[in-house]
Amino acid sequence: MSDFIFSVNVTFPIFLVMVIGWVLHQIGMLDEHFVTVANRFNFKVTLPFMLFRDIASVEISKVFDLKFVLYCAIVSSICFWGIWGISKFAVKDDSIRGAFVQSSFRSSAAVMGMAFINNIYGSSAMGPLMIVGAVPLYNVYSVIVLTFEAQDEEGKRDKGKIKQALVNIVKNPIIDSIFLGLIVSLLGIHFPTIVNKTINSVAQLATPLALIVIGAGFEGRKAIAKIKPTCWAAAIKLVIQPLVFLPVAAYMGFSGEKIIAILIMLASPTTPSCYIMAKSMKNDGVLTASVIVATTLFAAFTLTFWIFLLRTFGLI
Repeated sequence: MSDFIFSVNVTFPIFLVMVIGWVLHQIGMLDEHFVTVANRFNFKVTLPFMLFRDIASVEISKVFDLKFVLYCAIVSSICFWGIWGISKFAVKDDSIRGAFVQSSFRSSAAVMGMAFINNIYGSSAMGPLMIVGAVPLYNVYSVIVLTFEAQDEEGKRDKGKIKQALVNIVKNPIIDSIFLGLIVSLLGIHFPTIVNKTINSVAQLATPLALIVIGAGFEGRKAIAKIKPTCWAAAIKLVIQPLVFLPVAAYMGFSGEKIIAILIMLASPTTPSCYIMAKSMKNDGVLTASVIVATTLFAAFTLTFWIFLLRTFGLI
């Protein structure tokens, strides 16, 4: 019961912040212009600040575990390419494929993941290590699938998108912030207090603003029309991925902080930044928001189940 209460306390406040955004939109306080501008601001400013802060603040060189980082990177890659490959046959509606793939494989590693890990273990170096192994690939792969699956106003895909995808990867502020954070961490650069507080102040805006915007931009009637792909994406995100890869992690000897970080990578709700990127890159924001809401709501139950199993088998 304590595990369930713990999971509820982590996930439901996040869900309720999205509800607040939806209510504010319904009463006219937040309009479409706000959603558009806030999405751009989150994507280009607050999320990069948050990821830079989280990685730069950890001494990566002292806690680096190559086996763990490689596991996170390889599993993230398998999940992405596997889901995209299957979706080519299973998702008949081309217009939602990019959003479906991104929201199915990409976890809230930085936003919710760190909250979970810190609540269980306090300060942990494994969370940032997992971010190093998975989050850059999350963003690279998201740029790839959203670029290649994006459609123009007439519902047609542009040809010759390899160059465009490379440009989008290089210009992606989230990817750039992760690598800048790695450089700062590896070089041991320490900023003055005034700089650290400024970075932290901007970074703290990322999660609540992203959740408010998701709620404000959530279109319930359109989401209901896409309930089937939403349910499939949520099942892949919360159940199928951990069912396949957690036993592999246990077999490879991961336990404690490491297996919790892997659990978060595999089974935490879809990250709010999926919505920001989907909207920014002309993909389906309705399906993406729907999956974020669904996975956030049900994660309290599924994460509790996985934590219970890990404890039962003595892995945490």
